[in-house]
Amino acid sequence: MPDSQSQPPHSSSGQTDTATLLLRGARLTDGRTVDVRLGGGRIEAVGTAGSLATPSSGSRASKVDLDGYLLLPAPAEPHAHGDTALTADGDGPVSYDTQEVQRRATEASLLQLGHGATALRSHVRVGDVQGLDALAALLQARRALRGLAELTAVAMPRVLTGVAGADGLAILQDAVKMGASVVGGCPDADPDPTGYVEAVLELASEHGCPVDLHTDAADPARLARLAAMAGGLRSGVTLGPCGGLGRLPSEVASRAADQLAAAGVTVVCLPQGGCGGVDRRGTAPVRMLRAAGVRIAAGSGALRDVSNPVGRGDPLEAAYLLASRHGLCPEDAYDAVSSGARAALGLPEVRVEAGFPAELLAVRGNRLAGALSLAYSRIVVHRGRVVARTSAVREYCNSAAVAALDLPRQGRGEPS
Repeated sequence: MPDSQSQPPHSSSGQTDTATLLLRGARLTDGRTVDVRLGGGRIEAVGTAGSLATPSSGSRASKVDLDGYLLLPAPAEPHAHGDTALTADGDGPVSYDTQEVQRRATEASLLQLGHGATALRSHVRVGDVQGLDALAALLQARRALRGLAELTAVAMPRVLTGVAGADGLAILQDAVKMGASVVGGCPDADPDPTGYVEAVLELASEHGCPVDLHTDAADPARLARLAAMAGGLRSGVTLGPCGGLGRLPSEVASRAADQLAAAGVTVVCLPQGGCGGVDRRGTAPVRMLRAAGVRIAAGSGALRDVSNPVGRGDPLEAAYLLASRHGLCPEDAYDAVSSGARAALGLPEVRVEAGFPAELLAVRGNRLAGALSLAYSRIVVHRGRVVARTSAVREYCNSAAVAALDLPRQGRGEPS
């Protein structure tokens, strides 16, 4: 079961959006400059620059000039923590007041939407003191964001085994009935990690929903058992951040990667830092995992909470780090935050081709490597509508040298 069912596109007011949008003069990663016409939430046509026009009648139409912009499939965020986001500067323990969590989750989602992520999966703690209040707040944020971004929730109980686990199982059942579309948690924190995984997989199988578990993956025997159990779940299993794999001996890590690939498990790495779900830092060995055939996605993890007080929640920064620190080429690095992330969320593939969903990101630049390096100005398209813009202008002080060199300004010729 995907996180988000296929639905007609809606405006922010909830009404079906029948507008046509023409993106003019966009550059693609293959070097072509094209016009792209969007309608009904999908890409209607892609043609050479100047060859497409908006319909003369029958629908509302608008145009955006993308001269100087690179047009890409939009990123997705497969590993957010909306219930704790933006709490790094707070005094005392994190508040789980429903209105406060809703405000934080909404603001965090909009920040990530501005970076380009039109779909987000947020982990949220259930049980203990907060009960189901944080989940209720996240679901309220999801409704508020309708038409701007797709937000789905992963329910995370603390304990699922032993006497204390009975309450966790009951509240996890209630969380799914309430609207959590994914079940997960932190098996490493349970006294019986294998029992925890068994309980989650059984409930997921019962409800036909995906599984998304936090694990450091530092115990190869435990990881092997998890992979063996996960292999039969049709809805899919995602693990993250799996930084412990990088600390294992290479032959042990390679064997674990083969087991994950055979089980069809997706690994979501967090190159920008950790999250509250695991105690250890480090990024999963993405090149080794890719070589073994493991499905890879990259997420942001903590967004300015105690786990990462400076977390940006920017998928392009995650791709930049995969390229600069972990040796992926820019294309594979971006794939981890776009196609790979969308696949992890059960969402349809996006290509800049006719017939595909109109989930797009335009960034100022001519090539992908440059965009990952200096992607300041961005235009985000969700369901065929522009839903966010970020415009950056770089200027230099007046001097003869500046005038003679004609130094670039990021904001020159902003689209209209």
